[in-house]
Amino acid sequence: MDHIAPSPSRTTMVMETIRLRIASRALLPGAKLPSIRKLAAALKVSTSTVVEAYERLVGDGTIQSRPGSGFYVTHHAGATTIPFSVADAGPKRDRAIDPFWVSRQSLEANAEDAKPGCGWLPPSWLPEDGVRRALRTLSRAKSPVLSEYGSPLGLAPLRQLIGRRMGERGIEASPDQILLAESGTQAIDLLCRLLLEPGDTVLVDDPCYFNFHALLRAHRAQIVGVPYTPTGPDIDAFTKAVADHRPRLYITNSAIHNPTGAILSPVTAHRVLKIAEQGNVVVIEDDIFADFERSPAPRLAAFDGLDRVIHIGSFSKTLSASGRCGFIAAKPEWIDSLTDLKIATTFGGGRMTAELVYGVLSDGSYRKHLETLRQRLATAMQTVSTRLQNLGVTPWLEPQAGMFLWCRLPEDRDAADVARSALQRGLVLAPGNAFSLSQSATTFMRFNVSQMQAPQVFDVLRDVLKAPQGRSNRL
Repeated sequence: MDHIAPSPSRTTMVMETIRLRIASRALLPGAKLPSIRKLAAALKVSTSTVVEAYERLVGDGTIQSRPGSGFYVTHHAGATTIPFSVADAGPKRDRAIDPFWVSRQSLEANAEDAKPGCGWLPPSWLPEDGVRRALRTLSRAKSPVLSEYGSPLGLAPLRQLIGRRMGERGIEASPDQILLAESGTQAIDLLCRLLLEPGDTVLVDDPCYFNFHALLRAHRAQIVGVPYTPTGPDIDAFTKAVADHRPRLYITNSAIHNPTGAILSPVTAHRVLKIAEQGNVVVIEDDIFADFERSPAPRLAAFDGLDRVIHIGSFSKTLSASGRCGFIAAKPEWIDSLTDLKIATTFGGGRMTAELVYGVLSDGSYRKHLETLRQRLATAMQTVSTRLQNLGVTPWLEPQAGMFLWCRLPEDRDAADVARSALQRGLVLAPGNAFSLSQSATTFMRFNVSQMQAPQVFDVLRDVLKAPQGRSNRL
């Protein structure tokens, strides 16, 4: 058989994988590299590709060969290694669809800029009066509340209240099974610290919340996407991904999915849990949009009983993004380990914030606020959907609740191109590939209906969509 030269692109991929592991300190100076056969199997390339990559790395001094022993990182390799960069841990992307760029545009936008691409409500849609009342009460609290560290588990009355609220959605959890965190993002970060080692594989939905990608890269995980359908992850693809990649975790939204607005079906939920059990996969269920629901959707944690499912949430979407407070609900032995980890990384809890959140949630006006908010979102959803369709923008589905519409642009317009043009006119959008690991959502856009009330939003969209493709300036 004739010798087939290794693919240059695959050889480069292997080299960049080794360099990234060295840069992230997963491979330290003097460390032995995987054998040629082992690395070829792990990366699903030929042994000749790995041989070629190793030879090139030896040639540029990154690694050295020790006959009869293998390949090793050179002792000077770490000397010029730059600090680990989350942005560099993933593939280089067009800035218009880079998750960090999209987040920065939303967070740093001027007050007068419209932000249909952001993931939160306008301030006027939040319970400001309730927050102010809770702040006044907090200002009169006893000195320890204002000055001392909080319990590592978090404020007991708030954990009891969270447990009761979870019970309304079919999830049974005692207060001792609930740990408060600074936010939903910190909750996932703590769980990744507890459950992942560098190089472990994590499954995510495709598309999914784009900060999942960024956070997992910060933990140096291998990320595998599973196509998402209107009823949950594609089961055939999920089964194959578990078998092929042996993931440690699966992270998902199972109530109101971000960005699609889809809701997990009971049938899909049961099949996901069965496959996860067979593959020994831990599931992290992000329920940050729970309070937007008009009726409870199926929860993996309810079916599973918090055995291999870990349930997380926060209050930044319906209460305040300034009062950062989230929670983790899990089986007792995991909560015990997470408590130690929380002490190691943040020491005590944010006591004042927890008191503030508890004050608002325990105020009867909060439930009235939610009723008004749900109705307001439902009205906005219908109005925005109709106006978008008049522009040729088609919703992937009509969500039952929440604030997101996942839409296909007309005439297969490139969403990144549209986002660039819109940003030049003060409109922050969220193009689909920011959410897609496979980069298969080129013509999709996520719209936040609560942020589309200003008249200029549809004026800008109309003009941008009418412009010839490829005419926008690069950022």
